[in-house]
Amino acid sequence: MKLETQVTGNIGLYYVCYHLSRLGWNVMPTSRNARGIDVIAYDRTGTEFIGVQVKALTKRNPVPLGNSLDKVMGDFWVIVNNIGKEPQTYVLLPEEVKKLVHRGEKDGRVSYWLQPKSYCVDEYFEAWGRIGRGH
Repeated sequence: MKLETQVTGNIGLYYVCYHLSRLGWNVMPTSRNARGIDVIAYDRTGTEFIGVQVKALTKRNPVPLGNSLDKVMGDFWVIVNNIGKEPQTYVLLPEEVKKLVHRGEKDGRVSYWLQPKSYCVDEYFEAWGRIGRGH
């Protein structure tokens, strides 16, 4: 079954919210299709906040980042691939995303991508401990 792009994004968003909630974070998805942070989470005391960007893919594909790295923000990036079957997550820092990015140019137009060989590595795989607990 082929999933629509919006459904794929929703599955990824709520999958990440589920994992963060299990770690003790109070989680709030932001407005869909808004630029920037997809999830805001805070600890049980309300003193620590994190912002998470979520990228959801149906399979192990490159992550499109657009024509600028200005949209790479937040405290963490979580890439969820294989969303329709057995989701796999990769937890990265925005600085890591920027460091690993592939820059492409075609017909004078620049685009940025995060290749699977860059993000599908043991260091980031299911690395929820990098985020920590919300208590």
